[in-house]
Amino acid sequence: MRTILNVIWLVLSGFWLFLAYMLAGLLLCITIIGIPFGIAAFRIGVYALWPFGYTTVERRDAGAPSCVGNVLWLVLAGWWLALGHIATGIALCVTIIGIPLGIANFKLIPVSLLPLGRDIVRTDEPFAVR
Repeated sequence: MRTILNVIWLVLSGFWLFLAYMLAGLLLCITIIGIPFGIAAFRIGVYALWPFGYTTVERRDAGAPSCVGNVLWLVLAGWWLALGHIATGIALCVTIIGIPLGIANFKLIPVSLLPLGRDIVRTDEPFAVR
């Protein structure tokens, strides 16, 4: 079932989200200060490509720099990304077939708001990273 949902997701919205996050990651990596944000955008992009079967877990070893980076990310980009995911999720939930896709879009909101200090893991091993 995961594979079917991932393929439908890829066709309807995953590929475009992936390209947008990759472009944002490349633009962020131009400056030295933006490299951590670019790496986070790359991680989110891969997660947005295949969201079914994966989840995010909070890293306990993330310190103050990731907290400061998350605040900067939230103010500059995270808020707008979250609004985009909310709008797309609501639009996908209009049809019965799109409800799981809309829920996957809602699942991307926390990581698009605060991406630093999070790891993306398979759903069958969320506690293996801790």
